[in-house]
Amino acid sequence: MKFYQKEIKLPAHKRGFHLITETIRASMLQIVDIRAGMLQVFIKHTSASLTINENADPTVRIDFESHMNTMVPEDAPYYIHTYEGADDMPAHIKASLMGTSIQIPITDGKLNLGIWQGIYLCEHRDNASARKLVISAFGI
Repeated sequence: MKFYQKEIKLPAHKRGFHLITETIRASMLQIVDIRAGMLQVFIKHTSASLTINENADPTVRIDFESHMNTMVPEDAPYYIHTYEGADDMPAHIKASLMGTSIQIPITDGKLNLGIWQGIYLCEHRDNASARKLVISAFGI
């Protein structure tokens, strides 16, 4: 069994959904050594998240942002945690709904994503900072 792990720092992204598939691939070149295994990506933050979805049409990412903002609005009168800004509590909720980690099969040294699938960084804050990811690849 082979196991590789590293932490990377993504530069700050504006609020929205951003494709980071190639950044992930480029940061874990050791997957070529794995015939069958898994890649796990974990984000070390509570106001951003990760998901896998459409990689071809950028309007999908715009629609994701619009839908999440409708589903989890800012300035809800019942929010108590408001001292970090109007976008903070909704960002925590969105991150919990979307999730903090993803797993992708590795087959014959390549990520086994569907043809239209890509890895998204889901940035839920207006003025986000850089984001740290822990990337783990393991298998035989």
